[in-house]
Amino acid sequence: MRSSLPLVLLLAAFAAQAGEMEDARKRWAESPHGPMLERILPPGFEPTDLPEPKSRGARLTARYCIQCHNLANPAMHDAAKWPAVVERMVLRMQGKGNMGRLMAEMMAGVEAPPAADAAVLVAYLQRRAQKPLDPRKVPEAYRAEGDAFRLACNQCHVLPDPSRYTAREWPAVVARMEKNMEWMNRVVGSRPLPGEPQLKIEDINAFLARHARKPRE
Repeated sequence: MRSSLPLVLLLAAFAAQAGEMEDARKRWAESPHGPMLERILPPGFEPTDLPEPKSRGARLTARYCIQCHNLANPAMHDAAKWPAVVERMVLRMQGKGNMGRLMAEMMAGVEAPPAADAAVLVAYLQRRAQKPLDPRKVPEAYRAEGDAFRLACNQCHVLPDPSRYTAREWPAVVARMEKNMEWMNRVVGSRPLPGEPQLKIEDINAFLARHARKPRE
């Protein structure tokens, strides 16, 4: 009979990550800086949603990142950007960020990763990072017809390849991104303001549908 030990260990790891998230939320609730920390990234992305959730990289991502904010999706940045992001986050966890004494107070009780763990984090995040759209593949993304798509996506990350999903799958992805943008106070066009670019979801979905991956027959 096949051993159930790996499954037990995996479930234990997920339980530990859930506990760490609850500990982080408790710390946010008790800290005067909690509301700011909680709104850095939107909620909804859980440790079980991480690519290769059993891997050391995924487990370290959940362990360290949720101390300060909601869990980040590796696809939030492209591979070239992640090393600088991790370096900046490690300095902040060490209380050495750009806010001086306030940063040290905000990071009280937070564990910063040693160099070996930071290297694993960077390698994992780069491997699972967002792959930038090749301008030669979809030149329309850089023309007037791609304005809404380009403006919306560039606020948070590099332009994704429309062929990543089918036309049927994209609306749900766009709806999730719209909620994330609202959480992080990005431009979504939900409340028109004079001089603010207006993003029409139907324009974004239409553009993505034209260049989406064809469904399998």
